[in-house]
Amino acid sequence: MSNPQDTSFNKGPIAWMAGHSVAANLLMAVCLVGGLLAMRQTKQEVFPDITIDAVTVSVAYPGASPEEIESGILLSIEEAIRTLDGVDEVISVAREGMGSVTIELLLGANVQRLAQDIKSEVDRIITFPEEAEEPEVRVVSLRRGVLTVVLYGDTEDTSLQQLGEQLRDWLLQSPDITQVDLTGLPKLEIAVEVPQDQLRRYGLTLSDVATRLRNTAVDIPGGGVKTETGEVLLRLKERREYGKEFADLPVISLPNGSEVRLRDIAAINDSFAETDRYSTFDGRKAVMLEVFRVGKQGPIEVAKAALEQIDEFQPYLPPGIQTSILYNRADHYEQRIKILLKNGMVGLVLVLIVLGIFLEARLAFWVMMGIPISFLGSFLFLPFGDVTINMMSLFAYIVAVGIVVDDAIVVGENVYHYHQEGLPFLQAAIRGAQEVAMPVTFSILTNIAAFIPIYFIPGTTGRIFQMIPIVVCIAFAISLVESLLILPAHLGHQRDRRRSDISAWLHNRQQHFSQAFRHWVRDRYGPMLSATLRHRYITVAVAVAMLATTMSYALSGRMGFQLFPIVESDYAEAMIVLPYGSPVSKTDAVVKHLEHCALDVLESTGHPELVKSILSEIGRAGSHDARVRVELAAPEIRSKIMGTQEFTERWRKAVGEVVGVEYLRFASDSGGPGSRGRPVTIELSHRDIDILEETSKDLAEIIATYPLVKDVDDGFQPGKQQLDFTLKPEGKSLGLTPREVARQMRSSLYGAEVLRQQRGRNEVKVMVRLPLDERSSEETIHDLLIRTPAGGYVPFREIAEIKRGRAYTTIDRRNGRRVIQVSADITPRSKAGEVLADLRENVLPDVLRAYPGLSYSFEGHQADIRESM
Repeated sequence: MSNPQDTSFNKGPIAWMAGHSVAANLLMAVCLVGGLLAMRQTKQEVFPDITIDAVTVSVAYPGASPEEIESGILLSIEEAIRTLDGVDEVISVAREGMGSVTIELLLGANVQRLAQDIKSEVDRIITFPEEAEEPEVRVVSLRRGVLTVVLYGDTEDTSLQQLGEQLRDWLLQSPDITQVDLTGLPKLEIAVEVPQDQLRRYGLTLSDVATRLRNTAVDIPGGGVKTETGEVLLRLKERREYGKEFADLPVISLPNGSEVRLRDIAAINDSFAETDRYSTFDGRKAVMLEVFRVGKQGPIEVAKAALEQIDEFQPYLPPGIQTSILYNRADHYEQRIKILLKNGMVGLVLVLIVLGIFLEARLAFWVMMGIPISFLGSFLFLPFGDVTINMMSLFAYIVAVGIVVDDAIVVGENVYHYHQEGLPFLQAAIRGAQEVAMPVTFSILTNIAAFIPIYFIPGTTGRIFQMIPIVVCIAFAISLVESLLILPAHLGHQRDRRRSDISAWLHNRQQHFSQAFRHWVRDRYGPMLSATLRHRYITVAVAVAMLATTMSYALSGRMGFQLFPIVESDYAEAMIVLPYGSPVSKTDAVVKHLEHCALDVLESTGHPELVKSILSEIGRAGSHDARVRVELAAPEIRSKIMGTQEFTERWRKAVGEVVGVEYLRFASDSGGPGSRGRPVTIELSHRDIDILEETSKDLAEIIATYPLVKDVDDGFQPGKQQLDFTLKPEGKSLGLTPREVARQMRSSLYGAEVLRQQRGRNEVKVMVRLPLDERSSEETIHDLLIRTPAGGYVPFREIAEIKRGRAYTTIDRRNGRRVIQVSADITPRSKAGEVLADLRENVLPDVLRAYPGLSYSFEGHQADIRESM
């Protein structure tokens, strides 16, 4: 205890601030008012926009198989970027018609500069196939919308697309909405279909027709003429916007001077590109509109404006067309704000009550003020840390709300103690604050040191978490300033005043309780503390034993480990994969079966309010692929009826075994941080794809034997059937070349591109090809007429040797080697470590010995853990 006569306590910044309450009040006003103004200017978003340390290179090659993509595109890109500084890992994927390369960077590499270097290297490649499109190089970033609106009904795709465009324009009329994307429909396309008999009649090929249309439908400036009255511009205007406008274009001039126009030989369809991708909402065709937040727009304001615009648009919708809100992420943001405000109010009330009981009400009030001062004051410094108001920063405030007032409680209690000893309020405030200044400072520094390591977590997870230590540490620092410089001034300028009857009675009761608590501390806690200090070696030994026991249990693997806890989602999800190349009609039939089973489960509950909607997406990765999402009611409603996990399990049982399905997976935790990556994902790597196929099947069978494992995927699917052809000598004798035959084949089946042009916000492609009935069976391919250099026509089967084979579904590569992933789910996920440990010790060594040259790594959820630890 310090000496009451010691005058050194009257010196220093704490004593000065306590004696000059105006300065303390100004500092408090800066934190409260300045922080409130700064908070209004701080950018708001649902989730932080972060840049991932990765760059992607995408190249479209329409109509090409994955093997052609690999040999013609991926290998060239991998070789071009192999020697660049800052490259950590190169992951390549070849799919039908598309190749993509993801370049992951070393920690600390400049992502923007490396993206420029990669673009320069890719631009130098001259070996890409002629039909491949321009490479697209971009930095990977996370962009999340605020609101997803679904527009659905029983109507044609073209009508739905036009209504979607109208709704997008209507939304963009609001000054609070800047960006809206329309998704769920194929790209616009004008298809010109010319039958073979018309081509033969006029001695044309599809490429000839495409070239003549390309040369005719143009819009070219011709410069200007400077006349005495001013400059006159010249422009050739033959551009065609819509399909019907192409009908009058001349294709060929006959010897008699007449012209054959496009409408005379072709059917023109102004619609969508030929694709099997579409969406349904509650069983009806649907398109989605994604509303994004841009710049300093707040998610709540954007969502509110969008909902108002949608309500105003409702009267203009045709009968049978409806809108629904699929995802409103602003609701989650608003809920997090409400949680913060609720926790803050609870903290304030608890501080008032507890300190009012143990100390006194006036002191409790000023201690309580440390929470708003620290939180609002932190907003003055958040912009310097590039921190926005989002889900993560709000979570940081929720974490800090129970800690930030601790230092003020310590200071306030010590000031109260000195006042109880008889010192005036000002002297008690100065002595009490100065005495505990050092331990309070080190307490705050200890808290800061506990949160600082989160800032240095590497990878994508680290970028998401970086805001938490910044917010918490700033709030802690301001709470230290508040407790040592502002709080003493407020406590030191109180006065002992006469209390009224009720106030005196409450004060006496509080003092009685306080004295009783002091006696308990002195008579009960004190002797126990003395005993532990006298037998300090036993105390330390017990503590070490408890720590060792806890650590041993944690390190044994019995506890399990996962990067994020699994949180029940608001929707149940089913992912379906049929054999590659399956017609979309079969996929649609499976999707309808799943939808009916979900409705059966709903009906069995007797609570129709449990399910809000069913969204199905068909053809996401091809005609064989689909996803069905059942959106359930809010958690407070689900808790009374049925949780998402129970609904998903019942749905799984109702669906049962589905014949002809390669892979069917159900999930009740999709969308949350803990759902990213499957808990068991083993990536196998070998140069021989046949060995990878064999190994993946064997390993998948072994993994399926573990009792906690379900939904095992061997990662391999037989590809589409493929007809490989070579040119016969008969074809060569007619003057045909493999290149010319392949070009005519491609034009007939995929189509010959005429041009691309902008129509409003959409790019429209004009294609020339054969009618669907002349390219819908193998027989029609065999009978396809190929034009010879002499002007004659010969069936394809007479000039080509055809062999049947299979194309790959996808080809995955990592660092120059082909890979395949075997994955599975585990319930609970925390037990994945036990399964992986057993695989590592007892299974994988035998697999590596059986297949020389094979290597493996743990990816998926385990890769996220490895990257972040």
